[in-house]
Amino acid sequence: MKLTREIKTAILVIGSLLLFIWGYSFLKGNNLLNSHKKYYVVYDNVEGLIQAAPVTISGKMIGKVNAITLNPDGKLLVELQIDDESFPISKSSLAQIYEPGFIGGKQVAIIPNFYDKNIAVSGDYLKADVKEGLTTSFANKLEPTQQKIDGLLTNTDKLIVNLNSVLDEQTKNNIKTSIAQLSKTLAELNKVTSQVNGMLATNNQKINNTLSSAEKASSDMAKITADLEKAKLAETVNNLEATLSNVNKMLVDMQSGKGTMGKLMKDEALYNNLSKTSKELELLLQDVRLHPTRYVNVSLFGKKEKPYKSPEEETK
Repeated sequence: MKLTREIKTAILVIGSLLLFIWGYSFLKGNNLLNSHKKYYVVYDNVEGLIQAAPVTISGKMIGKVNAITLNPDGKLLVELQIDDESFPISKSSLAQIYEPGFIGGKQVAIIPNFYDKNIAVSGDYLKADVKEGLTTSFANKLEPTQQKIDGLLTNTDKLIVNLNSVLDEQTKNNIKTSIAQLSKTLAELNKVTSQVNGMLATNNQKINNTLSSAEKASSDMAKITADLEKAKLAETVNNLEATLSNVNKMLVDMQSGKGTMGKLMKDEALYNNLSKTSKELELLLQDVRLHPTRYVNVSLFGKKEKPYKSPEEETK
C-alpha cells in the first residue's frame, strides 16, 4: 500500500508529539517506559524538601519525591516514586527526611526493616521520620551561645551606663589630675635614677675597692677558719670527753654508795651520827658562851673547882 504525503506527515507529527511528551516526562523524572511504585508518607513538617528531591537507600538513588500535598488537618502528604524495584521495602520501613549537606537541599532516605517480611506494595504508607540536619543542629547549638552573648552585651551596656553615671565631671578631673601627678612622679623617679647612676659611675672605683676589701676579709676569715681546723681541737675535745667520763663515773659511785661522799649520801647511820655530833657541838658552844668560867678558870689562890652542870639541867 502506498502511503501518501499526508499520512507520512501525520505519522511524523504524532511521533514528534509522543517523543516530546516522553522527553518532558523524562526531564521531570518520569520514565514512561519504566514501571514504578508509589509510596505515601505523612509528615508534620517538610521544611526544605522540594518536589523531585532524590529518594535513596544507603546513599543510592532509587526514586524521587513525586508530589507534596497539604492535607486539611495541616499535615503534609508526600508521594514517593520508586523506580528501582530490585530492593524489597517492608511496610514498617522508615522514610526519613535528612539533609546531606549545607548545599543541595533535603532528601528522603528509606531505612528498611529487614526483620519485617511484609513487603510494601504500590500505594502503601511508610512511617515518617525527620533527622536533624547540619544547619538545624548548628542553629540549636548556636542558640544558647547567642543567648549568652546577648546577656553579656546587656550586662556590658549596664556596666557602661553605670560607669558613665559614676564618672561625672568631677571624677574625670580627679582622674586627669592623678594621671598628671603620676607622670610627674615618674619624671622625678627617672631623674633620681639618673642621679643614682651618676653617683655609681663617680664612685665606681671606691665601690670596687670596697668589694676588694670585702673579698680580702673573706679570704682572711677562710684562712683563720683553716688555722682553727689545724689546731689541736680534737685533742682538747678528747680530754674534755675523758674528764666528763670521770665525773660521770664519780657520780655513779656516789649514787651507788661508794667512797666518803657516797656513804654520806647513802649511809643513814653516819648521817644520824653527824647530826647528833653537830647538835652536841652546838650545845657545847652555847654552854661555853654562857658559862665560860666552867672551862677557863684562872685562880691565883687555888679556889675550889665548881661542880659541872649540864646545859639541859640549867634550862629545866
